[in-house]
Amino acid sequence: MLTTRFQQAFDYAFRQHDRHFRKGTLTPYISHLMSVSALVLEHGGSEDEAIAGLLHDVVEDTEATLEMVRELFGPEVAGIVAGCSEDKQDQHGERPWRERKDSYIAHLQNELVLPSVLMVSNADKLHNVQSILADYRRLGEGLWTRFNPEAGRKGTLWFYRTLADLFLQHPNATPSLARELHQAVTRLEAMARERGA
Repeated sequence: MLTTRFQQAFDYAFRQHDRHFRKGTLTPYISHLMSVSALVLEHGGSEDEAIAGLLHDVVEDTEATLEMVRELFGPEVAGIVAGCSEDKQDQHGERPWRERKDSYIAHLQNELVLPSVLMVSNADKLHNVQSILADYRRLGEGLWTRFNPEAGRKGTLWFYRTLADLFLQHPNATPSLARELHQAVTRLEAMARERGA
């Protein structure tokens, strides 16, 4: 059962991501957060996990801090958001794409990582791949220009395949979500092969 906390989290996400859009589109970013939260709920997630789905990018992409999330929504939500966030910066500035992705993957591979973190991360990646598939059908190879130049098509496919395999094998992952991501990544790889990628 969802409570007013969920509504408050939606309002907070809406305000924090105001004027943010999905990469290369005019789709409001809140649509992604709604989709991640919906996937979490559809796969049996709790209210805290669904709230974390709404807020999973708030620390990475806005002025909000983990302390703010903790104060407003509690330590469990803040812990999930922290577990789903990449460290984009280090003492030298912005970290290279591959370094950030390797670090994120290593974090999720830890057998002590919370099932809630795996669930929200898996839902996030599943919705990302679903969006990439839809846009790839429509845009073709031009799609890849949206991504970090360091990643491109090859790096993006590597990242999602690595995560799909990780979630499928992780003892704390949500099996139904892991299977959906695996299937979506397999479709994306097949489409890339068909298009001569």
